[in-house]
Amino acid sequence: MQTAFCTIFGEVLFDNFPDGSRILGGAPFNVAWHLQALGRPALFISRVGEDDAGREILSAMQSAGMTRSAMQIDADHPSGSVAISITDGQPSYRILDQQAYDYIDAEAFHHLRKQGLLYHGSLALRNSVSRQACLDLQQTWSGPVFLDVNLRAPWWQTNQVLEWVAGADWLKLNDEELELLLPGEQSISNKMHLLQQTYHLSGVVLTRGSQGAMALDSEGELFDIAPDRNIEIVDTVGAGDAFAAVLLVGIAENWPMPVILKRAQDFASALVGQRGATVADPAFYQRFIDAWQ
Repeated sequence: MQTAFCTIFGEVLFDNFPDGSRILGGAPFNVAWHLQALGRPALFISRVGEDDAGREILSAMQSAGMTRSAMQIDADHPSGSVAISITDGQPSYRILDQQAYDYIDAEAFHHLRKQGLLYHGSLALRNSVSRQACLDLQQTWSGPVFLDVNLRAPWWQTNQVLEWVAGADWLKLNDEELELLLPGEQSISNKMHLLQQTYHLSGVVLTRGSQGAMALDSEGELFDIAPDRNIEIVDTVGAGDAFAAVLLVGIAENWPMPVILKRAQDFASALVGQRGATVADPAFYQRFIDAWQ
């Protein structure tokens, strides 16, 4: 079996819209998809139901060339789902409970090579079963752990998220999540330094939407990047996941922090010009593969 560029642990789900349409997503899945398309195949660890949605997910992975060797099938719980409702043009999201990705089984991947870069989010750790599976994986892992914070009400508690930060080497979050975890009058940079020093992090990356991103490297040096003012925005769904995927590439390939930030911002800026969190057209990714050679 081909050695994975990195290992991704977490949810895959469908966003279900009122008109009956649905879009495949979930932050870890989106990250794994981008890595595959960028020529850095990831081993994606997740769980789907024994249902039509689960079969559709596995089929999409096969079509994209993603390995399915760490995917689990659950006969008792449905494939992940988010119900989206639209009120006065504004979407609201209801992340359904007791989904297949809440029951990722640690026993199923005890044979994996536990080395390299390990990515996980926070949503898939809401249930004790998947949470324990992720913790078990980390305890025997050789290599850096990357935590991508995705705070989705009501599925998180501050003390629990900070425990996961303590188990990570790299932390990515957005400015709203930073404020939720560390409320108060301190500056953004002070809060980032506080997280890095308290939890002995190799790096902290903060995405700020239209304002770009900031990052601390292992020396505690602060860098920032602003997006091009002329980017075309179709939708911003999955922009943070696109950013995270390039962060993983940069960390694994030892790019300097300013290079990581610039390339991650460029990739995320291109993605928001597309509809949805992932892109099916290989040409979209090829220009970045070529530029990064």
